[in-house]
Amino acid sequence: MNIWSSDHLDPVRWQLPAVLRRCHTWVRATRRRRWTATVLVGVFVLFICPGLLGTAAAAAAESGTRSAGSSVGSALGWTHITDSSGVEAASYVFATDHGGVLNPGDTAISLVLGLEFAGWKIIVITAIWLIGYALSFEWLNIFAKALLGVAHSLTGQIATPIMLVTAATIGAFCVAWFVIRGFHAKATMQAVTMLMVAVLGPVFLAEPLADVLSSNGLLAQGRDLGISVAAGLNGDNGVDPAKTVASMQGTLTDNFARRPLQVWNFGHVIDDQAACRAAWSSGVAARSEDRVKRGVGGCGDSAAKESMDSPNFEQVGTGLLLLLAGSILLIFGAVLAIKVMRAALDTIYHGLMSIFGFAAGGFVYGPTQTFLIRNIVDGFVAAARMTAYTIFLGVYVLILRDLFTLARDQVMVVFIIGALVEIVAIFQLKRLSAGLDRGNEWIANRFALAAQGNTARGSGSATALGMGSAGVGHSMPKKSLLPALAAVSTVSNSPVTEWLWGRTRSPLRPFSRTERAAQLGQWGFWGAPGVGGAEGFYAQSYMNRRMFAMAATRAANAAGGVDTVRGAAAALQGLHDVGGKVPDAWAALTGAGFTDEAIMFNAIRSWGIVEANASGWTLADKHLGHVVAAVQRAQDSSLRLISGDSDAEEVAADLATLQAAAFRYQRTNPGGVTLDGGADTGPQRDFVTDYMAMPTEAKIKQLQRLTNGDLTAATGTLAGIDQVDAARMMQWIGNAHARRTLNAVNHVLANPADPQQLRDARRVISAATDTDQWAAGAKRTPSNSLAPPGNNPVRPDWQSAMAGVGGRLN
Repeated sequence: MNIWSSDHLDPVRWQLPAVLRRCHTWVRATRRRRWTATVLVGVFVLFICPGLLGTAAAAAAESGTRSAGSSVGSALGWTHITDSSGVEAASYVFATDHGGVLNPGDTAISLVLGLEFAGWKIIVITAIWLIGYALSFEWLNIFAKALLGVAHSLTGQIATPIMLVTAATIGAFCVAWFVIRGFHAKATMQAVTMLMVAVLGPVFLAEPLADVLSSNGLLAQGRDLGISVAAGLNGDNGVDPAKTVASMQGTLTDNFARRPLQVWNFGHVIDDQAACRAAWSSGVAARSEDRVKRGVGGCGDSAAKESMDSPNFEQVGTGLLLLLAGSILLIFGAVLAIKVMRAALDTIYHGLMSIFGFAAGGFVYGPTQTFLIRNIVDGFVAAARMTAYTIFLGVYVLILRDLFTLARDQVMVVFIIGALVEIVAIFQLKRLSAGLDRGNEWIANRFALAAQGNTARGSGSATALGMGSAGVGHSMPKKSLLPALAAVSTVSNSPVTEWLWGRTRSPLRPFSRTERAAQLGQWGFWGAPGVGGAEGFYAQSYMNRRMFAMAATRAANAAGGVDTVRGAAAALQGLHDVGGKVPDAWAALTGAGFTDEAIMFNAIRSWGIVEANASGWTLADKHLGHVVAAVQRAQDSSLRLISGDSDAEEVAADLATLQAAAFRYQRTNPGGVTLDGGADTGPQRDFVTDYMAMPTEAKIKQLQRLTNGDLTAATGTLAGIDQVDAARMMQWIGNAHARRTLNAVNHVLANPADPQQLRDARRVISAATDTDQWAAGAKRTPSNSLAPPGNNPVRPDWQSAMAGVGGRLN
């Protein structure tokens, strides 16, 4: 029984609905568990996590009049975050009535408020400090000296005279190689690049990382420029970075800590009244909740006193909202800090890697030079990153300040809007960072292309050696069908899916089952069992494509390899051997791994023209006709190259086609004929040697008559030779023509700049053509005659024009 027949697979089809139902049930259960986990995480973040923070702070609270927030303040005192009034945010307290034995309700509510306040205070102050700390660059000073020491040690080990001489020698060899192959522009750019590396290298290696870590380095200058712009946006004309960062922190503290806390505690902002502002500031500065109660209670704001003395559940809800907004602020601060620190640390990394480039890699053409260029460009782009990030923060702080100023007592409304603004700012910051990354890659790629002598114009999509995937490194659009299609493709290509669909590879593809049937050999001439008509044809076509690609791959690897001129011509010969035609060529070359479209196009075009021209040659050996058409095509394109009407790529493709045609001609006449019993001399060998030295129609006609059984032709040099030996001599002559043709063509491709090689090849091919036409009795006409080369002088510009052709072939 055939286990892969359609009838045998029917039980699997009937079982699929049950499998799908079980999968659906599992997905629903998983979805419910996911929602449950999401709710639990939300409850933990909004209630338990702040409570734990507050409990930890309250556990260390000192006895006396200080609230639980005081202990938290003492734990956050190291941040030194102050508001615009000079009051440290770590000293903030939440003043409320804590109830007692006779009022247990207020006691419970005040406990919850205290825990919320402690958690909120830690989150907000940490976020504000993190933003300022990232922009102050104080973190960079911690390990600047260590990094400088590492850079100096690395330079001492890498930048040695032996390394320098070796790298410069390799770079000089690259220049010489480009000159030999005719790439003078690349040779010039390589020499200029080596000179620049030699001049700038000692300056950089003397003090590596100085331009990055110094007080006037690229990072510091970018940060200072961004702070100056941000300060101007906030109405401050000061240029002191430290003071400006403190001013930004003060603005953030006012908007995200002081004013929200007053609304939360007293129902509105009490800073609008000078007496209440002073009383609250002095009480908070003393970290005394009792003093805050007395001061606010005596400043004349009865509403604030009432809210302070009557804790309620509305304040609990307000605290939850502030916790959420504070968490978003912390996320924004963390994202900004990570972006800033990563930009700086990446620049330090590239500075260390530049040591390798200036010491050696910058002298060698290719990826090593590109690596040095990328490192240098990243150092300069780092200044732009610092500027962009700091200006971004300045604009963000300005927007929030104006929102809170215009809102006055409606702080909670602005807090909701501010939270949304922060969320948008996080995504905008990510887009800004991605844009800077793409710009960095683009600049480095353009510099690398210029250093490598690439003068191409157009879309600018070329990628320099060593740039990797810079040209295609764009992220996938989030709001598109591409992620969904990628998921479908992943499922379709999964081995599990293939087993479920009866060992069908990528079952979601069209004709995948037809392909499986074709692979198992279960189809006849027009179709497989259960696969009729057109589907059977597609199965056969699919298998042909695989066969064409395999034949092209093997032939290319046996010649010059994939993405080479000779490899492409050989691949087309391999395609022809298995029945492929010119319309199948592009798919076959692509399937074989070819990616250079210029090589593919020139090879297919040359092969198609030669194949069409060969049909006009009425020769007994059609493979010889292909050789004649190929040599005429190569001669014509070479002359057009000298006159400026062709290019080196076209001539190289035509010569490679000529070699493939000569190979096929020799393969048809492989040799193996032994004359005179293997002796070096004898009547048979003497005749064929004389003929190959001076072929004439009379000689080949006499041998042909004897081969056809006319024994009267066994006279002269053919005396004593019978019909069988004559046939062997005739075959030997054909083999000799094919062997000489291939050898002559190989000499042409070895040195296309030597015109004598092409002349010798034409002479050998013309002699083979004469023998074929004499033996066939064909009438020679102007259109079917390949004349041997004359004695006219060689064109003086042949060698210079054909110099670049050899570089593309060898």
